[in-house]
Amino acid sequence: MHNTKKLVLLSIFIFTFGAVMTMQAQQVNTLFTRQLPESPGKEIEVITVNYAPGAADAIHRHNAHAVVYVLQGEIEMQVRGGMLQQLGPGQIFYESPEDVHTVSRNASKAKSAKFLVFFIKNEKAPILTSVH
Repeated sequence: MHNTKKLVLLSIFIFTFGAVMTMQAQQVNTLFTRQLPESPGKEIEVITVNYAPGAADAIHRHNAHAVVYVLQGEIEMQVRGGMLQQLGPGQIFYESPEDVHTVSRNASKAKSAKFLVFFIKNEKAPILTSVH
């Protein structure tokens, strides 16, 4: 019984530590949201994403038009069926609402990366949906 308690406590610690490390791996800030009067039900949302060294996202989709503009560092991006792209400051990556984002990561294990994302999406829709 004593070993079972240790195993449960260790599992909780590992899960909690992993969740905290994931939250620290990236930081997302919403800069701007605006409804599009000429397209009822649609909005623009602009965010910045800061990736810690080595940070990556799980496979996901945006269900939106998304334009990524790299501000600093190097990132790697790929959508299902597309080529892996390594992007640096001033470079752009586009995703359509149908794309599945299979790779989104900081290319560096030593330096952080930051990028701006412009979304055109349905009003109040989440900017990211996990794909399993």
